[in-house]
Amino acid sequence: MRLVCLLILCLSLLARPATAEENIVNIYNWSSYISSDVLKQFTQETGIKVNYTTYDSNETLYAKLKANPHTGYDVIVPSTYFVDRMRQQGMLQALDKSRLPNFKNLNPALLNKPYDPDNHYSIPYFWTSTGVVVNSKLHSVQQLQAWADFWKPRYRNQLLLLDDVHEVFSMALMVLGYSANDTHPEHIRLAYLKLKQLMPNVRLFNNDGVKSLFVDEDLSVGMAWNGDIYQAAQENPALRFIYPKEGFVISIDSMAIPIGASHVNNAYIFINFILRPDIAKKMSLATGYPTPNLAAYKLMPKAILNNPMTYPDKKTLQRSVVQVDVGVAESIYQYYWELLKIGG
Repeated sequence: MRLVCLLILCLSLLARPATAEENIVNIYNWSSYISSDVLKQFTQETGIKVNYTTYDSNETLYAKLKANPHTGYDVIVPSTYFVDRMRQQGMLQALDKSRLPNFKNLNPALLNKPYDPDNHYSIPYFWTSTGVVVNSKLHSVQQLQAWADFWKPRYRNQLLLLDDVHEVFSMALMVLGYSANDTHPEHIRLAYLKLKQLMPNVRLFNNDGVKSLFVDEDLSVGMAWNGDIYQAAQENPALRFIYPKEGFVISIDSMAIPIGASHVNNAYIFINFILRPDIAKKMSLATGYPTPNLAAYKLMPKAILNNPMTYPDKKTLQRSVVQVDVGVAESIYQYYWELLKIGG
């Protein structure tokens, strides 16, 4: 009798419909990079629950997936040079664009880049610019028009720098007149020495709390991503964002499906949802980051499109440099980065 009961129980379990667990999508993204309203709307429209977790650097994302490809994340948002690295290392799934009808909404000017030819592995999410942030109540904006101004003695123990090896080294390389993506070992060493000279002025390395630090005026000058400062300026109008005269880095953060994704179909549904013009517009307005979605761009208020903090003009963009993978030079950057952080 016990055997019969056990058999009936097993059959009933096999006969059950798909579990709620299958109606999930696991997103691993930057913080402050999507509004809760968008996630709520996605669940309301699709019935798919979103598990949303965040990271504060590409290195954290990469290390986690490299250590365990089967983390269960379904959609990730790496930056340009990490898309390149991860696709070459077999960490990303090739995309079936027939499952992404809203792909047509993207700006062709931001597609088919060297880091991912024909966008076989990645879909643009936002593009970002790195520049100087200054509280105009506390500092002269005119005296902070260049990265080189950070080295002035008046900013001792006041600077925020992004906790990102390539953002920080790109700044030093451009101050020295080199490429932001330089791979020459001697140039990287000279950039390290230049940054050592800057360290007395550095108060903090941070990525995640930039907005609150400048809103609360715990810090008043430093390096930041434009969208973070756009958000902060809504609460502290004294904040200004400057595109330094030596040049500045732009990066395209892109959606991708990792090789170990657990809910691939839901990942496609989520990505296609994000590519809708109304959703892309809502996201850009909430975060202050420029949208790569041309259909959404045409719906944006003129006040946003004419705001240089969000959308730098063509003349300014001529000074921009797109981040790329530095290849074997990465180990040199990491060596000097660790040395810099420990005060070596």
